Amino acid sequence: MDTTNKLPLDMVYHWEKTKANSLYMTQPVGGGKVEEFTWGRAVDEARRMASYLKSLNLPEKSRIGLISKNCAHWIMTDWAIWMAGHVSVPLYPTLNSETVNYILNHAECDVLFVGKLDDWDMMRPGVPESVRCISYPLSPPNDFETWDDIVAKYPPLEENVHRDADELATIVYTSGSTGKPKGVMLSFGNMAFAAEGGMEVLGVGSEERMLSYLPLAHVFERTFVELASLYAGFHLFFAESLETFVEDLRRAQPTLFLSVPRLWVKFQHGVLQKLPKKKLDRLLKIPVVNKLIKKKILKGLGLDKVKLAGSGSAPLASDVLEWYRNLGLELLEGYGMSENFAYSHMSKPGRSRIGYVGESLPGVETRISPEGEIQIKSPATMMGYYKDEEKTREAFTEDGFLKTGDKGEIDEMGRLKITGRIKEIFKTSKGKYIAPAPIENRLMSHDAIEMVCVSGANQTQPHALVMLGETVRPKMADEAFRKEIEESFKQLIADVNKTVDPHEQLAFITVVSDEWSIENSFLTPTMKLKRNVVEDAYQEKVENWYAQRRPVIWQ
Repeated sequence: MDTTNKLPLDMVYHWEKTKANSLYMTQPVGGGKVEEFTWGRAVDEARRMASYLKSLNLPEKSRIGLISKNCAHWIMTDWAIWMAGHVSVPLYPTLNSETVNYILNHAECDVLFVGKLDDWDMMRPGVPESVRCISYPLSPPNDFETWDDIVAKYPPLEENVHRDADELATIVYTSGSTGKPKGVMLSFGNMAFAAEGGMEVLGVGSEERMLSYLPLAHVFERTFVELASLYAGFHLFFAESLETFVEDLRRAQPTLFLSVPRLWVKFQHGVLQKLPKKKLDRLLKIPVVNKLIKKKILKGLGLDKVKLAGSGSAPLASDVLEWYRNLGLELLEGYGMSENFAYSHMSKPGRSRIGYVGESLPGVETRISPEGEIQIKSPATMMGYYKDEEKTREAFTEDGFLKTGDKGEIDEMGRLKITGRIKEIFKTSKGKYIAPAPIENRLMSHDAIEMVCVSGANQTQPHALVMLGETVRPKMADEAFRKEIEESFKQLIADVNKTVDPHEQLAFITVVSDEWSIENSFLTPTMKLKRNVVEDAYQEKVENWYAQRRPVIWQ
């Protein structure tokens, strides 16, 4: 089907008309049970909710908030908000009350949909009294109006409401590693362009199956899951919880699977716990056995039907990519930002290069500035930052290119390599500049390490803070095992130091005892490290670590 120039709501009406009785979404509801939504049912419920929203007589293009883990109602709410002529404002389901309050006030949200959440009691104080709340069937206990009562009471909106390409569709608040989140304004045209281009490159069809579990409040999931399913018409499954994730994955048997580096690493660590790397490598060298082993591992992960696997939102260590490729899963990396609806670069099957995030997607112009900054221009690029003309001006060059803040280089085949963040680069006491990202990627090749932060501003040499994988941490009480890890880290430092310039060589590795998580604000809601938070947490101890002159320090 030709989707050219069709906006998101046009696609909603198209599937309502042509696939009303076909299954669209499968939603776990607890106890191993699921609820299924056909296209007809999903659009009917969205129309009824839109009818209710219109009855509130809100000002035109009001901002309506949406805070929930991924579920079928999240998607239907997005449609209902658009059908009612308003703008959706998704909030991450892991935010604290202060950030919830900032976003709802900054966006001036009149209504908030409260969905499936693990910690609503923590968030609730951030919701202003004036905001009308509506709850989903899977919401925590509350006394709000409910989705089911509203759709039972209100008739479906009869007309097919159409929105213009240049109209504001959604405001995505960036999870930002520093400062207050910025509201990225995205139009219906931005969304349509990204969805169409992504489908063209990936060759996505209506027979695909995807599991939606990364936050829909993030553009990566919104573009390549919500919008992709809307433009291709394929079946969408949702995950119930972290505990049931493997079961949810096996139920969905996805043909397309996207994840973030931290989860790819966790999957790998899980496999290596049961089958140590040396043994696995040995088995993979045996011709007859290797196919069976590969199939068994991918089936155990629920990924044996995957024809296209992707990783995005942060760099993935080359050793991890190589490991998955040896299993027969060509992990394709991509690159994008909230500011361009995650539509920028993607590796193509058979044309990927380890360490590179791929080629410009259709309609994307890429250039490297004299300072080495990656600059991008495409019809998917945001309208600007909500209520912030100054930051909007700062985000663009005079000729309209988006300044990404990332440093990079392009190879002879047009593939892009990210070499670091312009703002993350730090200077040693010798006056030499260091980009931490490439060193961090090398350190991540060690299978005991889950996260790493290379630091050392104003010191003679850099150092690395590492967090061990969750399966490794409990074993640290065993002295022999700890000694083995320490020796392997000494070797890791030696190996890494051979590959970098003298001023980039690591002085030591500190193994931290803390867990870096979203809850304690060390990570953004998309699991990116908040470098400033990590560095601040250990700042007082750094001088003492350097004074010890030991290669491995246990915090």
